[in-house]
Amino acid sequence: LTKLTGFKLTRGALCAMRRPQLPSIENVCSGARRIAILENVMNPTNVGAIFRSAAALNIDAVLLTPACSNPLYRRAIRVSMGTVFQIPWTFIGDAMDQWPYPGLSLIKNLGFKTAAMALSDDSVSIDAPELMAEEKLAIILGTEGEGLASCTIADCDYTVKIPMSHGVDSLNVAAASAVAFWQLGRSRT
Repeated sequence: LTKLTGFKLTRGALCAMRRPQLPSIENVCSGARRIAILENVMNPTNVGAIFRSAAALNIDAVLLTPACSNPLYRRAIRVSMGTVFQIPWTFIGDAMDQWPYPGLSLIKNLGFKTAAMALSDDSVSIDAPELMAEEKLAIILGTEGEGLASCTIADCDYTVKIPMSHGVDSLNVAAASAVAFWQLGRSRT
């Protein structure tokens, strides 16, 4: 290891692996009824936690915008408990100008209704009957702090909020994903 790196390190095993080419969005979403889309979620801990919740709570696939942290980043893999290797996922394009369009159009063309998780006066509750009845639903979650871009929210079929109590206005994106996945994954038949 010292010969390879030029530094004396005691970091444990070192390996190099080939990454397979990522599947297409169509391939990842084939047969899916519930998918998660992560918009600009840059924290690898949040990405890993979202993958773990997705795998545990009936989400069929995860799509990430190009600004998201890579799910194969060491910290994301660790936090996900390896579920990044179990649940199908891919990036929505490889350039920032591919989200929200044409990415959002592609999702809608695949038959998904879109649900932006955002605090808004026109939001529906996460347990709204019309939302629960959707055959195919894409749950879109935004980055910590800023949330979803206003153009993403405006172009979604639903804006969805999780009712809060005790004056709390929102949850961390990883916690919100677990609540959303649990509730919206229950509507599967």
